[in-house]
Amino acid sequence: MDAQEQAPGLIRGEGLTAWRQIADALTADIAAGRYAPGQQMPTETALAARFAVNRHTVRRALAALAEGGLVRASQGRGTFVEEAPLAYPIGPRTRFSEIVTGAGREAWGDLLAAATVPAGPKQAAALAIAPGAPILELLTIHRADDAPISTAQTWLPLPRFSDFAAAYAERGSITRAFAACGVHDYTRLSTRIRARPADAQEAERLDIAPGRVVMVVSSVNIDTAGAPIQANRTLFAADRVELVIGG
Repeated sequence: MDAQEQAPGLIRGEGLTAWRQIADALTADIAAGRYAPGQQMPTETALAARFAVNRHTVRRALAALAEGGLVRASQGRGTFVEEAPLAYPIGPRTRFSEIVTGAGREAWGDLLAAATVPAGPKQAAALAIAPGAPILELLTIHRADDAPISTAQTWLPLPRFSDFAAAYAERGSITRAFAACGVHDYTRLSTRIRARPADAQEAERLDIAPGRVVMVVSSVNIDTAGAPIQANRTLFAADRVELVIGG
């Protein structure tokens, strides 16, 4: 940044960089409600004009807010203030769509990829099938309004769920896709939870800064007859959910 760049309110020569001062000012704006949860932030150009700095300085300030979980940058759309964390119950009947709509937000899932693959040892054990048996593998992302909440790898036994990928792509819901395949109810058999940093691809899918914490929820669902129908590994953006464990 040019040494002459200085906006009213930015203090020079006292050890606090311009981008840090801008980040602090925007944090105060968010805390005061001047930018509401879910609201789009001003563009980099507008913020650069407000603070009389270049866009690189503004970009560094916004990156600091994203690293702190205050905003999310959506590629091609802009930067948005993060919503309050979504309470996400984990229990016998965990349903993403029901949880999100119950919180007054719009739920939708996008199918990113689908393939038939041989079951690895973990998937085979979870689905009670032979290792190497063909299974359907899906890569999905799940949104509340426009905010990505989670991304998941899902494995389902074949040939029972050969039509599942098309049903999910059309309906945007695991529950509705199961119903289209004849499974009108199912329950959670097991859940395991751990935390780790997101890698670059995961961070891109979730619109979070690389290295931010994700909650990894591995689960198995069964149908009403007790047959395993789904093994799942879901990564939740930790700043956007509060996992609630209960019956």
